[in-house]
Amino acid sequence: MIEYVVPENIDDRVVAKAARILKAGGLVALPTDTSWALVCSMRSKEGIKRMRRLSGERDERRFTLLCSDVSQFGAVCSIDNRRFRLIKKLSPGPYVFVLQTLHGTDKLLSLRRCELGVRIPDNAVPCAVVDALGAPLYSITAKRSMARRPGGGGAPDVGAPEGGGGGVEEPPPIPEDELFEGGWELEDIDGLDLILDGGEDMPLRLSTILDLTDDEARVIRQGAGVFPL
Repeated sequence: MIEYVVPENIDDRVVAKAARILKAGGLVALPTDTSWALVCSMRSKEGIKRMRRLSGERDERRFTLLCSDVSQFGAVCSIDNRRFRLIKKLSPGPYVFVLQTLHGTDKLLSLRRCELGVRIPDNAVPCAVVDALGAPLYSITAKRSMARRPGGGGAPDVGAPEGGGGGVEEPPPIPEDELFEGGWELEDIDGLDLILDGGEDMPLRLSTILDLTDDEARVIRQGAGVFPL
């Protein structure tokens, strides 16, 4: 279940294995520049369904699209030159950018809101997986409560919550003691198909969330990323 990777010299065979699992609707845990993430392919309806069921989350504000290049944002979200410059300045890094979605993105990711969080983590592992898969990763922060639910989250309705409009709200906080440190700890999460472990404990921190849906950038969660600069 665990494959060890060296971020500075990633084994292409391990990344290819992760990509095959994701294409088949599987779930993978991997490190980012903040905490551990659970990911599936954004193109896999089965993967998204499985991840929402495993996580127990119905609040789509908890989910983020991991990309390896800013150009990938434009395929799913509306991004003008001003927003592009800010994102380019802060990426890669511990920032989630909430943007308005393009028509069709909501159906692709089963969203009921017209906003989506996107980011480029400053970690070579998720970026390599994105490139091998040929598609961004739909992700959620790995939490210890997921390991305490036998058989996964068990949420009866895997759809996102009703709502939308009125601006982006801050998602409920995730306590620090809910975050994982070592990759081996994630083996307790029932339903994971693969863990990519860089061999080092992850920091117990979260990303900074910036709402870019209005004219001015607004911090809706202050995390590891400094803002304003």
